[in-house]
Amino acid sequence: MQIILDNLLLTNYLNHKDLKNIFTNERHPFQIRRYSRNEVVLAEGEEIDGLYMQVSGRTKITTSVITGKALLLRFCSAISIMGDIELVQKVPIQSQVTAAEETDFIFLHKTYIYSQLMKDTAFLQQLLVHTTYKLQTCTTASRINLLASVETRFASYLCTVSNGVSFGKEIHTTNSAEIASLIGTTTRHLNRVIEKLTSEKIIKKNKQEIIVIEWEKIEDISDGLRYE
Repeated sequence: MQIILDNLLLTNYLNHKDLKNIFTNERHPFQIRRYSRNEVVLAEGEEIDGLYMQVSGRTKITTSVITGKALLLRFCSAISIMGDIELVQKVPIQSQVTAAEETDFIFLHKTYIYSQLMKDTAFLQQLLVHTTYKLQTCTTASRINLLASVETRFASYLCTVSNGVSFGKEIHTTNSAEIASLIGTTTRHLNRVIEKLTSEKIIKKNKQEIIVIEWEKIEDISDGLRYE
């Protein structure tokens, strides 16, 4: 991790409309933290040291399961807030955050958050918006993954990432193993579904992408379910 001392870059980041909604006063002790590709930003189970606001790049959010493997939850880009749940609930870091590419965060130490910003109504309202968004998307994904067949989940995934919604962008990937993790199945099972849909000429799979040929059939298979 690098600490970037660049006031012009900081000002440019803070001019983002989402951050302007969060901070009515720009005279906070902000710090730019830069992480390299594959560097861990937040380690699951450790104590949180402050609030992280992702302002560039792409990060991967995972959580560990009983088998010891990591379950992929989503990808994040600007503007994403991390550490909000941990700071409010005063619990250890709930999910692992890893930089998928070089990524910048604006950071505020928790001491300042507790002493100053927890009294700021505008800040708390925006924090609530971001936190409830996470709750909504996680609840929806869990419900679909528990109740629907893998074929329906995969079709729902394809429909979600194609319609441009925020969460669709957060779960978009061309990696079959990552898609399998996102929809709660194994890579082997997902590949069987892909082979079936390919043989039925509903989709076509190239090395780097899945192309939908029959969107109407994919929408029928999805049964109206969406990860959103």
